[in-house]
Amino acid sequence: MATLFTKIIQGEIPGQVVWSDDVCAAFLDVSPLTRGHALVVPREEVDRWTDLDTATMAHLMDVAARIGRAQLEVFGGERAGVIIQGFEVPHAHVHVFPASSPADFDMSSTAPRSGEALAEDADLLRGALGG
Repeated sequence: MATLFTKIIQGEIPGQVVWSDDVCAAFLDVSPLTRGHALVVPREEVDRWTDLDTATMAHLMDVAARIGRAQLEVFGGERAGVIIQGFEVPHAHVHVFPASSPADFDMSSTAPRSGEALAEDADLLRGALGG
């Protein structure tokens, strides 16, 4: 059975996709740590990031860096944060988000954003990414 992330990537369920290529896609997290929080997800369903091949992992991190730079440009912040933990969905993914302090890394402090707010954030981020 396809994971939630695969369903988003394939357009079976809605998601605010900000990046898509042959290897991965990135879309906004519906309960972000900070505004613009995106998930970079390989198209291939692999549960643990440590099981990804080196080329795929390198590509995910390259895309994460591009998104991180765009997030800082659009939403501000001191740094682009990255978290890889993978307990929410059994499909490897990289959390990328603008951060201004260590408190921004607290995964227990998220709150859902409205569909309108996410769509607005996605438009801003796609614009900064040139898409």
